[in-house]
Amino acid sequence: MKLAEVSAERCPSDPLVGSMGSEFENEISKQLGHIEMGQMHTRMKLATLAALAAVAALFAPVSVLAQDAAAPIVEQMGAEQVVAPNAGVVESAADAASAYTPMAPTRGKGMPTDPLSDEPNAMMKSLTFQDQYTDNGNYALGMHDYILLPVITIISLFVLGLLLYVIVRFNRGANPEASRTTHNTMIEVVWTIVPVIILVVIAVPSITLLARQYETPPAEAVTIKATGYQWYWGYTYPDHGEIEIVSNMLPEDEAVRRGEPGQLAVDNRMVVPAGVPLRIQTTASDVIHAFAVPSLWFKMDAVPGRLNEKLLTIKEPGVYYGQCSELCGSRHAYMPIAVEALPPEQFAAWVKAQGGTMPGEEAAPAAPAAEEAPAAEQVALLTTR
Repeated sequence: MKLAEVSAERCPSDPLVGSMGSEFENEISKQLGHIEMGQMHTRMKLATLAALAAVAALFAPVSVLAQDAAAPIVEQMGAEQVVAPNAGVVESAADAASAYTPMAPTRGKGMPTDPLSDEPNAMMKSLTFQDQYTDNGNYALGMHDYILLPVITIISLFVLGLLLYVIVRFNRGANPEASRTTHNTMIEVVWTIVPVIILVVIAVPSITLLARQYETPPAEAVTIKATGYQWYWGYTYPDHGEIEIVSNMLPEDEAVRRGEPGQLAVDNRMVVPAGVPLRIQTTASDVIHAFAVPSLWFKMDAVPGRLNEKLLTIKEPGVYYGQCSELCGSRHAYMPIAVEALPPEQFAAWVKAQGGTMPGEEAAPAAPAAEEAPAAEQVALLTTR
């Protein structure tokens, strides 16, 4: 029942009351209409929010799938753009490491000969110098074999013959009355001139060999610095990125397992190129040592605070063994030297395997900052697309 009718029933004879009730009814109707409109707007907002939520729920798996699909692309882009600049260095280092293989020693080459071994002429080889693998070594060995040894042999046999002759010819039984001869001009001239001639014959090749051993290394020679410590060796390669190698003697059983001579095998060899002039520098950090490799005709003292230098050219690839040749303490006998001479291309592979560089090569450039974009930026780039 409307409010105007109620009011008219209560006050039927009062027209003012009727008109007031009609106006009041209109006002109330307007307010109720506003309320209904507000409720309608609210319901529309709620419906809109519900629709948005449904759409978000519907597309959420799609976005996750899109991220999962983008991840391999991002990883690929990151690998190409971030890792790619250094990938060549890593691959080249890996290739170099795989290209270098430590050389197996050759029996009887660059090492002492066991006189009891089954090697041909083992006994004779053990009585003389090792086979030589440098020009100076061959020159010195030829001088020994064809000059010194014959001269020494002839002089020794001659003196022995004179001694036997004197024993037989001038003994007391054969000469009861001793000779009183004091001078013999001819004998004195002979035993003065003949030794001088012998010394001149020996001096000419000796001085030549001495001069050859002190020949100055050429400017393009490969520099290797050998430093003696108590009691091991250290090798530095200043021409190849300051490579540093520490060399210690291997245990006897490990050396035998590797097929190397005991007390001469080392864990890290001094690797050098064959057929290339080498500038060997020696020094020491504590006491005097001596770097000596007999088969290379090389021996030079390593003195603390002093840098000695000598030219060395190894004729052919191989492994050559030596030892410290200067008494340097209680473990002096346990400072072996192993020189591994490789063909130049294999030496270059060894240098790369050690992380060094060959002369004329530059170190790998650092990756530009623009190419080192984080993965998050790559994801953002993909999502914007």
